[in-house]
Amino acid sequence: MTIQAPQTVKLVYRFDEGNASMADLLGGKGSNLCEMARLGLPVPPGFVISTQVCRDYLTKNQTLPERLEAAVRKNIRRLEKSIGRNFGSNSSPLLVSVRSGARISMPGMMDTILNLGINDQIVEGLATMMGDPRPAYDAYRRFLQIYSQVVMEVEAEAFERVLAEHKQRAGVSQDHQLTAEQLQGVVADFKRVAKEATGYEPPSDPWEQLMAAVEAVFRSWNTPRAIFYRDHNKIDHDMGTAVTIMTMVFGNLGPSSGTGVLFTRNPSTGKAQVYGEFLTNAQGEDVVAGVRTPEPIASLRDVLPDCYGQLMDLAKKLETHYADVQDVEFTIENARLFLLQTRNAKRTPMAAVKTAVDMANEGLISQSQALRRVDAEELSHLLVPQFSDAISKEVLEDRFLARGAPASPGAASGIVCFDATKAADLAAAGEAVILVRPETKPDDIHGIMAAVGVVTSRGGVTSHAAVVARGLGKPCIVGCEGIQVDLGAGVFTADGKTVHEGEQISMDGASGSVYLGKLDTVQPSLDDLPEANELLRWADQTRKLGVMANADTPSDATQALIMGAEGIGLCRTEHMFLDPKRLPAVRQMLLNAEAAEAWRRANNDRVFRAENEKDAAQAVFDFYEALDQVRELQTGDFSGILRVMGARPVIIRLLDAPLHEFLPPYETLLIELLELRHAGAPLADLEEKETFLQLVDSLRESNPMLGHRGCRLGLSFPAIYRMQVEAIITAAALLVKEGLDVNPEIMVPLTVDVEEMRRLRQDLSLVAAQVQERLGVKVHYKFGTMIETPRAALTAGEIAKESDFFSFGTNDLTQMTFGFSRDDAEGKFLRSYIDEGILPNDPFASIDLLGVGALVKMGVDAGRLENPNLEIGICGEHGGDPASVVFCHEAGLDYVSCSPFRVPVARLAAAQAALAGT
Repeated sequence: MTIQAPQTVKLVYRFDEGNASMADLLGGKGSNLCEMARLGLPVPPGFVISTQVCRDYLTKNQTLPERLEAAVRKNIRRLEKSIGRNFGSNSSPLLVSVRSGARISMPGMMDTILNLGINDQIVEGLATMMGDPRPAYDAYRRFLQIYSQVVMEVEAEAFERVLAEHKQRAGVSQDHQLTAEQLQGVVADFKRVAKEATGYEPPSDPWEQLMAAVEAVFRSWNTPRAIFYRDHNKIDHDMGTAVTIMTMVFGNLGPSSGTGVLFTRNPSTGKAQVYGEFLTNAQGEDVVAGVRTPEPIASLRDVLPDCYGQLMDLAKKLETHYADVQDVEFTIENARLFLLQTRNAKRTPMAAVKTAVDMANEGLISQSQALRRVDAEELSHLLVPQFSDAISKEVLEDRFLARGAPASPGAASGIVCFDATKAADLAAAGEAVILVRPETKPDDIHGIMAAVGVVTSRGGVTSHAAVVARGLGKPCIVGCEGIQVDLGAGVFTADGKTVHEGEQISMDGASGSVYLGKLDTVQPSLDDLPEANELLRWADQTRKLGVMANADTPSDATQALIMGAEGIGLCRTEHMFLDPKRLPAVRQMLLNAEAAEAWRRANNDRVFRAENEKDAAQAVFDFYEALDQVRELQTGDFSGILRVMGARPVIIRLLDAPLHEFLPPYETLLIELLELRHAGAPLADLEEKETFLQLVDSLRESNPMLGHRGCRLGLSFPAIYRMQVEAIITAAALLVKEGLDVNPEIMVPLTVDVEEMRRLRQDLSLVAAQVQERLGVKVHYKFGTMIETPRAALTAGEIAKESDFFSFGTNDLTQMTFGFSRDDAEGKFLRSYIDEGILPNDPFASIDLLGVGALVKMGVDAGRLENPNLEIGICGEHGGDPASVVFCHEAGLDYVSCSPFRVPVARLAAAQAALAGT
């Protein structure tokens, strides 16, 4: 018997050995370079170290596999043969770039080292090969700076100070204006800076440089900025990065060379036009880092027309091949074009929607692909704020500070902050902050995410700040050269004005304008976004799950319809009670409810009529007087909402909130009483305040969220629920008399046992029948309940016997399943639970599948088994969370309900859930 030797795991892949489907193994950058090479596109030769090597390195005490260096040397030799230059040679040197690249793009979050393989002797050979010492020494100083920063962990600011000093002595403003001799001085000073910081200079051995750079790129997977970015974007921390090693091509050889980035469509607006930037005599880091403000890509047509034409052809070919908007990095070396990267472009929500719809209409992708392509969560950012039309032209002109390149749309106001960490701290304290920087760096990611907007004085629309802000849907202006930032003094100057850190400014990311002070913003309408409406129409044709809205007023209901809601899934009557104008009547009703209930029981449920009950206590008169007032107000409330919604279902939850929410705090009343006594107030005033205090004290509870609320209140004080049902049916009946078709559904909250539901339904159905008989109108309505306790979910089969519908109240169900008080948990420990991995995510933001989800499924299955026609939905804010919507689809619910502005998110998420099952 022959024993087969174990197969050796492949560590390194040549570009001709991979393709776009291998992103898990080769990362997005590496797999796409392989794909472009396979297509015969002009890609510099190279190879990729797999993500598995990174994972092994990070889990095995940061030790490279024994075979890796040999595999790298073998592939470098192949590069040498393919291009006729040698790595480490003094006469015909091969330089390489070492780049990161995970499966999911993380722009700027990991490290790259360019111009690697150079030293004091090789730079001379490079100068001879280039025919000019200036680009050779420019490459050398770039390598020393980036290697020292990434591998040796020397602070970047030290190199920037040196470079600024050399430019100042030379009397120039741009790096590329320094001569070869001046760059030699920069090289010497860069070595000195590295040695002073670490005790040694960067290594001169190219092989030592290369292997150390590979390790540094692997380590960059776990830098704070990379971890922060992955946390924010919910990217798997165990994915790891590949390392791409590629032959260097030089864009800094003179006027016939350059570098740039282009998008095959505008990533800010989605417009079908090539969008990007180009710099002559530069390397790619100059564009991405924003250290120079580049020219629009169209300027390449005038400088190098043949390269421009070739680039446009390649851009079209790439977009067609990938069937998506591409972000392409390129370099031109002596009028020869090379593609260094292509990836699916980060884009604003607006651009994501427009490009998906346009590509579907162009036949490039299907409607189903278009629906899958847009992140449902991003639709909540689609309606980015704009400055109000009420702001006069004169005000805008008077407040104008500067204009830069519009990199990401949206209007915002906030205080100026020059430091990313300070911006994050201020934002955490509730302050709206605009981060203003000369340019941003990857380490600024936490500040960019915290800020309401970003402004940079340098850089272009493909720079780091622009790419990250667009991906986050935040307003961004770059290359705003009219702003001069003085970080040391904590000020910027613009248009003759000085703005200090902490002062208010406003920005318009669509026009690129910056203004002094705060300007009012407005939210645009979905009607203004034709592509979004078209995409959502496709979603409505695809989804199986209904989408309703939580709305408590006619204006909320109107907004829900605008957003595409098919009904009201939750109308909270307690929110109506909190209006300051009606709160006194509500308090009078609640404070006297106990006395009124005692009178009712003593009088065998006799109807109270004030003129016939002269002997009743004053509290009873006060209760029924307030009840009449609230009934009239509630009838108007329900009439307004039902009128707006027409034949669509409107689920109205009877009073649910704990009574303390409608009453002044006991401690406040006690203080007021003590102050009255101290002031010598009249006896009558003191007695009135004391009586009020005693009533409030009688309603106090140790744990009101688990106390006398919901259906318990309805059973204890039946007159309140009867009044609400009378108001609902009266409002509906009067609208039916007008010829309108309405469909109210009456929801009993917080049931834990079928007997609660049976008694309430019997009692309230009688009230509904009496109203219909009195008004001579038949009203179509339903009775159902809210399943929001674990016991209700576990006994749902029994409760379904008395219910026409279930609505899962997942906010309270989550609290009771976890034993968390939401308000306390979020402020005390929940965030650390998530950060430390104790819980995978916030269970109040996305349904906990293992616990709460299991209870929901039990409730659905048991309820439908008892009542196959049972209508089932959820009405917590989970209804607007895409992951929770997917769960609801899979669990077989009929609808989700969420706030009106989350309705578009739910519509698209429901369609994506339906497509996932096909």
